[in-house]
Amino acid sequence: MFRSNLIFNKGILLMALLLGACSKKSGNDTELPTPSQDELDASVLTEYFGTNIDLKNLGNYANQTIPFYITKRNGTVASNAKATLGRVLFYDKNLSTNNTVACASCHQQSSAFGDPNLASTGVNGTTGRHSMRLINAAFSTETRFFWDERATSLENQTTKPIQDHKEMGYSGQDGDPSLNDLLVKLKTINYYQVLFKSAYGDAEITEARLQECLASFIRSIQSFDSKYDTGRTSAPNDGAPFANFTALENQGKNLFLAPPQLDANGVRIGGGAGCGGCHRAPEFDIAPNSGNNGVIGVIGGGIDYTVTRSPSIRDVVKVDGSSNGAFMHNGFTNQLLGVVNHYNQIPIASVTGNSNLDPRLRPQGNPQNLQLTQTEKDALVAFMRTLSGTNVYIDKKWSNPFIK
Repeated sequence: MFRSNLIFNKGILLMALLLGACSKKSGNDTELPTPSQDELDASVLTEYFGTNIDLKNLGNYANQTIPFYITKRNGTVASNAKATLGRVLFYDKNLSTNNTVACASCHQQSSAFGDPNLASTGVNGTTGRHSMRLINAAFSTETRFFWDERATSLENQTTKPIQDHKEMGYSGQDGDPSLNDLLVKLKTINYYQVLFKSAYGDAEITEARLQECLASFIRSIQSFDSKYDTGRTSAPNDGAPFANFTALENQGKNLFLAPPQLDANGVRIGGGAGCGGCHRAPEFDIAPNSGNNGVIGVIGGGIDYTVTRSPSIRDVVKVDGSSNGAFMHNGFTNQLLGVVNHYNQIPIASVTGNSNLDPRLRPQGNPQNLQLTQTEKDALVAFMRTLSGTNVYIDKKWSNPFIK
């Protein structure tokens, strides 16, 4: 019995030695190192994002260069780590109930983070308004978002499309899963465990954290490398002639900025077009006190007087002059000249019954009538085209990070 036990114990020892030898590197006695947590985390991110996200070398979101003449802000980028997480959330189709729609589905980098389609397609239908471009969303004194300003902040805005039945589906109503169901879903995705820990120090996922990170990413999207910016950098003020502008572009700038001179009936007899009264240079953000602009149609038909906001008019077109999608909430035109024609002569139907119409578009109680000449219209179009940059369409830190 003793001998058999000894043989048995020797067998165990031999097996242990063999197993130990398997754990050593070939040709020496050095054990393979155990991967660190940082290495494991990097491996997870590489699987989904390749080299697009490197926690040790994050993109610069929080400390980008901003021109000296840009002063309006409605918030800041919380950190590079939080904006990076926001980038992933922005492009992740897992944020929709059927994994087919992301924020970026309706806000495409190639279209200045707007939608080339008239109405965006969601998980349960199409949106009722054209998706607003997100260029320079942070550079405005207006803190409210959506066309009707129903979101009190950009943070508040970010999760509303997620909770919309048509858009991303987590409404929590009529059989839809709730936002809490989404949070549970995201907790099962391993790259979010890594990214939330990097941004916050732990992997807890909450609506407030989703909002902060998405808002940080969106606020980081900026465009200040346009022909206008080149001219403004060397000019003493917005009203001075820009040396790099053509005569037509400078004429358009003057028309855009200067208020109109009106007769007793509210008809323009001189001065400018007054566009800058609502779309204020140099950010070209919407003034917080702006009312409805007289575009009252609805996609699919109907009347809507509640629209009182617009995005910045920077990058309304690409550098080649082609449109970044349709203009206005109902996409009534995709041509800048169509926009100019609307403001040149506000339709009487836009005034009747419209208590929200901006008073500047109803001087002396009558619909605005600027009587712009064709040359003046062309000048305004030429000027608005100078507001488009190039980097925002190609910068990788704002691009889709997923490789699959």
